[in-house]
Amino acid sequence: YFGISILTDSDSFREVVVKIKRPTYNKPFLGGFRSMSTGVEFHNAGSQTKPKKRPDKGIELFCKETQTVVEKNKQQQTRNTTSTQMTKIGLYVSNMTDKLISPGKYFTAEEYHKRRLQAVIVLQKYFRRWHAINLVQNLKEQKRLRLAQEAQEELRKKREKEEKLRREYERKLNPKTKEDFELLYHDLELWMQEETERINRTLTGAERKAALCALLEEETQLIACIGMHKLDANVENQQKAILHLLGKCAQPRRWKAYDGKITEMDTQNTLRGKELLEIYRSITTKDIPKDERTSVLLTLKCTVKEHECKLTQEIVTLIDREVDLMSRKVKECNLEGLRKRICTLFLQYIKIPEFNPEVAGLLKVPEDPLKLYKNVYFCHSCENYLPSTEFPIPANSRTIGRCRSCYQLDNEARRREAYLKYRLILENLRRSEVDYQDDSKIVFLVQLPDVQYLIENIWNCQSALSACSHLYDLVMVRWDKQHEWSPWNTILLTKEEADAHLKLCNLQKAYEAPFIYRIKQKHIQAKNYFAQIPVMSSFLHRSNNQANANSYKN
Repeated sequence: YFGISILTDSDSFREVVVKIKRPTYNKPFLGGFRSMSTGVEFHNAGSQTKPKKRPDKGIELFCKETQTVVEKNKQQQTRNTTSTQMTKIGLYVSNMTDKLISPGKYFTAEEYHKRRLQAVIVLQKYFRRWHAINLVQNLKEQKRLRLAQEAQEELRKKREKEEKLRREYERKLNPKTKEDFELLYHDLELWMQEETERINRTLTGAERKAALCALLEEETQLIACIGMHKLDANVENQQKAILHLLGKCAQPRRWKAYDGKITEMDTQNTLRGKELLEIYRSITTKDIPKDERTSVLLTLKCTVKEHECKLTQEIVTLIDREVDLMSRKVKECNLEGLRKRICTLFLQYIKIPEFNPEVAGLLKVPEDPLKLYKNVYFCHSCENYLPSTEFPIPANSRTIGRCRSCYQLDNEARRREAYLKYRLILENLRRSEVDYQDDSKIVFLVQLPDVQYLIENIWNCQSALSACSHLYDLVMVRWDKQHEWSPWNTILLTKEEADAHLKLCNLQKAYEAPFIYRIKQKHIQAKNYFAQIPVMSSFLHRSNNQANANSYKN
């Protein structure tokens, strides 16, 4: 508070109390002046009313100057002053460099625009010619590349076919597996049918009977020759199976780490398996020097002596006998029987889990005989008790039936059919269904006889599009790729047609109505055949419900 004396009208002073409020903000500068004599600055006064505060928006705001263009006026003058000079009295200017300009023909605006239009047309004509030349060259280049690609594809198909025929010929020439002998018997049956038809067509009477008897004799000789090849192949395959079994026993433990690296670890059992594998390979090796053979036998003797039993005692006795005979310089051919017996007994030694613990999980016959009672069935053809894996059970079968060996023997003796092509189609189908990763189940329930029935009786052994009847070039794929494969959701096509079919998004637009109707009829036939199978009935009802739901949505 401050006291101020104010002069009144009566030449007297009156004290007035003035209340001054200190502002909480900086006073704005509103201009002022400075006294020239004293140098004191005087500011223009402003009201002391507290300014109204703006509401807080929660956003920090800043003032910014306007970007007004600053205008400046500046006079300029040319650097060189020029002028013209004309001929006059007392001055001569040469006109040798002057140009005479005469006015041309006058043309209207319409004529001007017409000339411009003609010029534009000429430009367009040359541009279109250039564009057409480039387009034709591009088309020619695309045609050349397409023809080269087609020629390369045809060459690849030809090479694949030649390679396939070469492999098939090699398999028939040196049969090793069951499929190879199936092909041999199938070709034998085809040859018999052709020869029989030729004899019946060309010969009659006694000549016909004699020719048929000679043909039968020749067939018998060929069957005996195939049987000899089968015996040799069985011996070789048996040796490969033994080495494969011992290789599994010697295989180290493997697992994949979090970083993708494979880690291997040898255990005590795998090291024992490696030791037995090396010894077995050594004793089965032929044509080795006597000193090396003696060293191998001594190693084997030390190995089997670790366990005392009747089998090991017999092996030790046979080893001593062979060493004694070799010291007497007995011929190698006379020792073959003894060496085979040693190999057989040592193999029995390897297959005993007490001596080779790693083999316990690889034997077909478990240690506990009680485990066999659950999965052993009786074959009424060969009258043997066999595990369930030895019985090929079709999807429509209600009984166990015959074992695989009986089916194979019956096929070789009567029908002589080759199932390799159907097996390849089924394997390709299962691989393609696994790639979908949508938990397909029906394709793994369908067996080889079911696929054969589908291909022969429903699809007539030919492609639905091109009618190609070469089964090695055919594959089965989904008709509607949105649903899992089933006998009523499939189509038989060539490999190229299958690739193009799986790229389609709308089957109704891609195929004509008669073709779709024909495919649906084949699907109905498959449903009627597989509806008799109890396992397939649940999948069939589920597919019917899906079809009804889709039709309701449409």
